[in-house]
Amino acid sequence: MPASVWKGSIVLSFVSIPVKLFAAARSERTYLHQLHAVCHTRLRQPLFCPTCERSVKRDEVIKGYEVDEGQYILVEGEEIKKLAAKSSRMLEVLAFTKLNQIDPIFFDASYFCVPDETGKKPYQLLVKALEDTQSIGLGRLTMHQRDYTVFLRAYQHGLLLHTMYFANEIRRVPEFGALEAVNLKQPEIKLTEQLIATMMQPFKPAQYHDEFQGRLRKLVEAKRRGQTVEVEEAARRATVIDMMEALKKSLASRSKSEAEMKKLTAKHHKVAVKVKKAS
Repeated sequence: MPASVWKGSIVLSFVSIPVKLFAAARSERTYLHQLHAVCHTRLRQPLFCPTCERSVKRDEVIKGYEVDEGQYILVEGEEIKKLAAKSSRMLEVLAFTKLNQIDPIFFDASYFCVPDETGKKPYQLLVKALEDTQSIGLGRLTMHQRDYTVFLRAYQHGLLLHTMYFANEIRRVPEFGALEAVNLKQPEIKLTEQLIATMMQPFKPAQYHDEFQGRLRKLVEAKRRGQTVEVEEAARRATVIDMMEALKKSLASRSKSEAEMKKLTAKHHKVAVKVKKAS
């Protein structure tokens, strides 16, 4: 069973759902360690051999794959060069599929794909076709001596390329997705859907930011001025016992907030109208 990377709660208004996070995908790589060519001991950084108890020169370094603790299969530099993919200037599209058939879990790094002057027309044709058909291209790319399977999709009237996690890189957590015999009542489902509906809004990336970085900049600026910053601890929420009560309380809170917002908007509108008439 893999170790969780975070434990906490999903907080949905007054509803608190305790959860654990597990890494869903990680790049799978075969790593070669740097060994001392004389005694085949793994080197420390800076290049130092703990067996020979001395610093090691670059020409004394070889590579090895650890098969057991302290046991390595030696791999020659020329052998690695033959295995490494040669850099290519061709991104070969192998197939197209519907965008909604690709689960986001397979997306790794993202890159903007920008056309050269001579490629603008076919580039725009591809973008338009992908937009119209809601499709995504699957391709093969060699970059930095590595082979990648990539996704090519339309994004804001341009092409966005994502490197892909392979199927064997998607982790398996036994307890994830396991449907237990939990008695879900129809009124609870309905209230949860109503709560989601009251919180539904268009996605605006600009309204989300790294709050830690903001607090860190504030701390640095305060220290520069010789001031101190009080950091407030987040209030802890208790685990929900009565789901119906929590959902009803959440809906009531949302309705009250929306009513207050409407009153505030109406008040501002009246003030604006009066100012306009006065001018």
